[in-house]
Amino acid sequence: MVQRDRGRWVVEAIRAIEADFTRSADTHLICLDMPPAWQGWQLYLKDESIHPTGSLKHRLARSLFLYGLCNGWIGPDTPIIEASSGSTAVSEAYFARLLGLRFIAVMPAATSREKIAQIEFYGGECRLVEAGSINEESRRLADDIGGHFMDQFTYAERATDWRGNNNIAESLFSQMAREPDPHPRWVVVSAGTGGTAATLGRYMRMRCFAGCPTELCVVDPEHSVFHDAFRTGRRDLKIDSSSRIEGIGRPRVEPSFVPTVIDRMITVPDVASMAAIRFLEGWLGRKCGGSTGTNLIGSVQLLSEMRQRGERGSVVTLLCDGGERYRDSYYNDAWLADQGLVIEPWLVALRGWADTGEWRSPEG
Repeated sequence: MVQRDRGRWVVEAIRAIEADFTRSADTHLICLDMPPAWQGWQLYLKDESIHPTGSLKHRLARSLFLYGLCNGWIGPDTPIIEASSGSTAVSEAYFARLLGLRFIAVMPAATSREKIAQIEFYGGECRLVEAGSINEESRRLADDIGGHFMDQFTYAERATDWRGNNNIAESLFSQMAREPDPHPRWVVVSAGTGGTAATLGRYMRMRCFAGCPTELCVVDPEHSVFHDAFRTGRRDLKIDSSSRIEGIGRPRVEPSFVPTVIDRMITVPDVASMAAIRFLEGWLGRKCGGSTGTNLIGSVQLLSEMRQRGERGSVVTLLCDGGERYRDSYYNDAWLADQGLVIEPWLVALRGWADTGEWRSPEG
């Protein structure tokens, strides 16, 4: 009888998550108004901030819960534990509340207060630890209380059905199909777990059309080993520092990072990401999170290279989350000064790019 009741609960839980998916529908593809110097080239933003929990991680959290339920790892009394710098934990707290489950986020001590408040809003608990120990603390906690460690960094690339089922790749290319140039030259994403890049890269290879030039570029912030792992092929790389750009960049090569589906990687200075979100606010009329700034700098570089080659076309990137969560950090001038980040030279470079069509990085 107990087993039968658990099975009925799992079926009802899956139905509840699928109902949320239907209510959430899809995210918008924003066609940016390009500056006059950039007529003939186009930049698109897929706006993942409109998910119910405000970020790209809503997709991942949904997939991870379905994966855990279907594998028999999650039952009606299973506490859920996650190692997260914020957005994944916010989304998982939402789904845990939907299913009536206890949720605990193990987070770096420097996580923004805004994200902590959002996790707590959905009934989640937050435990702040040293950044380099969140995975180990999550496993220990799950063992201690009989919970399930979601482990986004391991399961992100396998929990999502990359073949289709309205994942981010299928959604993006379905929306692009009605655009003047349905095959973008580049898709640009940043890597946190590596799951989004893996989903896009696999889907693009499966669905590639004859003569379709689309390639995948992954942008990496400072204090992350992903680019070096891509360049060297080594998966044992580790560093002691952690990324200032919440949600992306990792001090070790995570299991969900699949470099073989990536065509190119670019490292973006953190100061450039900070300048880019200020620039984008004036262009788009909205505040965006730091990883969107990282994506924008990579997109600007690729568009500039296309222009230099006389190659017209489009670039698609992600608006990962809104900027409201970062008012006390990325949008706080005192915080920037404390971090030693002087954004004005990068703002000048971005304005010059928009005005003249030329991209001159302050780094040369």
